[in-house]
Parts: sequence; C-alpha cells; structure tokens
Amino acid sequence: MTINRWRIAAAGVVLQIALGAVYAWSVFRVPLSKQFGWSISEVTLTFTICIFVLGIASFFGGLWLNRRGPRVVALTGGFLYGAGLLLASFSNHGLWWLYLSYGVIGGIGLGFSYIVPIAVLVKWFPDRRGLITGIAVGGFGAGALITAPVATRLILTVGVLQTFAYLGIAFLIVTLGSGLFMQNPPEGWKPPGWAPTVSQAADRSARDFSLAEALKTWQWWALWLLLFLNTSAGISVISQESPLFQELLGVTAVIAAGMVGIVSIGNALGRVFWAWASDSITRRGAFLAMFLVQVVLFWMFSRIQSVWLLTVVAFLVLMCYGGGFGTMPAFVADYFGSKNVGPIYGLMLTAWGLASAFGPLLIAYMRQAEGNYRGALHAIAGIVAASTLLPMFVRPPSRTMVPEQLAPGQRNGRATA
Repeated sequence: MTINRWRIAAAGVVLQIALGAVYAWSVFRVPLSKQFGWSISEVTLTFTICIFVLGIASFFGGLWLNRRGPRVVALTGGFLYGAGLLLASFSNHGLWWLYLSYGVIGGIGLGFSYIVPIAVLVKWFPDRRGLITGIAVGGFGAGALITAPVATRLILTVGVLQTFAYLGIAFLIVTLGSGLFMQNPPEGWKPPGWAPTVSQAADRSARDFSLAEALKTWQWWALWLLLFLNTSAGISVISQESPLFQELLGVTAVIAAGMVGIVSIGNALGRVFWAWASDSITRRGAFLAMFLVQVVLFWMFSRIQSVWLLTVVAFLVLMCYGGGFGTMPAFVADYFGSKNVGPIYGLMLTAWGLASAFGPLLIAYMRQAEGNYRGALHAIAGIVAASTLLPMFVRPPSRTMVPEQLAPGQRNGRATA
C-alpha cells in the first residue's frame, strides 16, 4: 500500500499546533492570580517548569521512539499532555497541584509528542528537510495564536479551571487522532527519482551516527551551542515583551498587548521561512544570517521611538528565534543522519530549557541593575555578534571523523545508545 507522506506531514502539523498551545500560558496568569491569590511569578513558574521538563522529556521520547516506534510515543505524549490540562482543572488543591499537573505531567507529554513529527518527517522528506521541519515546528509556534483567543473567551465564560478541563479534552482528541498517523518510512526509503545534489551531499554526513557517536564529535556540541545562543537571545525579548514595549515607548498596557500579539506571529513565520531558506543557503548560512540580523536589531532596539518600527524589529527578532527551531532539526539530520535524529536532537533540546532560564534572567538582572533595558539589549547584541563565529567554522563530522577513529564496537553505526 502506498503511503501519502503529505498526509503524515499534515497530521504532524496538527499535532504541533495542539502542543504549541503551551505558548498561550500568559492568558492564564492573571485569572489564576486573582482567583487564588498567587503572585504572577508563582504562576509563571508553571510555564518554566513545563518548558524545562519538555526539554528533558524530548530526549527520553527520542530514545523510546527508536525502540517502540513513533506512534506509541506520540499517543503516550498526547495522552499525558491532555491529562495534564485536565488535572490542572483541580488546582484548587493548591499551587503544587498546578506545578505537578500542567508543569510536570503536561511537560512530559509535550516533550514526548514534540520530538515525534520532527523525527518522522526528516525521514519522509530527505529532499525538503529544512522546509518540512520548519512547517512542522511552525505549527508549534502558531499554537498560541489559535489557543489564546479561545482560552480567553472560555475563561470569561466558564472560569479558568473549567477552561483547563475543556482544553484538556480537546487536546486529547486532537493529539491522539493526529498521533495515529505517525509512522516511519520503510528502511532506505527515498522519493522516487530523487538524489541529493552535489551541494547537499557536501553538507551531509555519509552515514547515520548513533547518539553515542554524535556526542563524541565537537560538532554536536557546536550545534547545541548554536541553538542555546539563538534561543537565549529571542526568549529574552519574549520574557519581557509587554514591559519592554511600555518602557521604551511609553505606551499603555493595552497597546503593548496588541504589539505582543502581532510580534508572536513572527515566531511561527520564522520557523518556516528560515528552514525553507536553509534548503538553498545551507543550514550554516541560515544561522549566520539570523545572527547577523539580530546583531543589528538588538543594537538599535532601545533607540526606536516608533510603535510600528519597534513592532517590526521585535517581529524580526522572533522570526530569528523561531528560525532556530525550524532549521536545527534538519541541521542535525544533515550532520548525523536521519535514522537516530530522535534521540540526538531530543538531547539537544536541553539547550532550549537552559536558554529559557539564561535569557530571561540576563535581561531581567541587567534591567534591574542599570534601571533600563539599553545595557541588556546591547549585551545581547554583543553575545550574538560573537556567536557568528560558530556557523562559519562548523562542518559535517563525516569530514573530520571516519569509522576507523571510533571504538571497534561503534563502527558502521553499530554503537549502542
């Protein structure tokens, strides 16, 4: 039976849209704070826990995916994610319950499910690796655009806890339904008549690496650092968007909220655009371009006095932030092969979790120390400028590591990991 790979891709995008609802967490902060008397920082910690757990769970989901197949992992992750939201509707038990249900259980479900479409689609689309992974994770970036207005209306109508219950049921249906479509292609499959171009072959590994082999290369750590640095820059702005806009422009909270909504579209769009562009300008070229663009944007950020110009600049920053997530899965598949991209990229997502702490803490600390955002934004511009060195020098590990350099039990991709 012929399997339509585009049907699998569509299911992967739907799955990622449901998972990306986690980015709509901000709509729950004030209602939870008002109803239970929790501080905004206490409520916000739920999101931090969820993203941190997501990064760890993605690695274990990738390992499990290689052993049991993508469908089992996707269905398990979808069930845990939906169950986490359903359980969050009982958060009148206390703040600890919210942390456990939405943060830990929901975060584990997110991590398991998030890695599946990425690992599956790079195998089905070796001819369009960048574009297809960009579309998949673009769905994750777009999830909040759909969920935020729906959740806001539900909160006003039925209350915040009941909203968790409704969303939990909805996401159970969506994630389990789309998870059923997740499957790998047959071993050695490729599109009929397709062969990599000379330039594609030059930037791709000649074989599949195991996780253990990948971790022995400096290139894995270089890609981890690329993702960490790019994520740290973008998420520093995401963490401070509303107060940042209000301070720099003197606008009201309402106007700042509107700016946040527009800017958030850049997160989703950038995942598709930069991943698509990387198929033509190479993954290294895409990251170099993103870093160079951000150097200029962060340096001029604090000097802008126009609402529309600052919205455009922040929009472009978030395009670069999303572009890192859209491009990196294809980057990993190029350098280490598509066979074990689940665990290899899953472990690399720990960079996301650490950057989610580093970026916001850096900008918040420097803002408090200096009394304004200018020094922090300039410091980030400097960090991004130094980061441009990485994509200039990184090369596929197959060009510097041959099987004879590995331990006997790791040659020809037979390492156990």
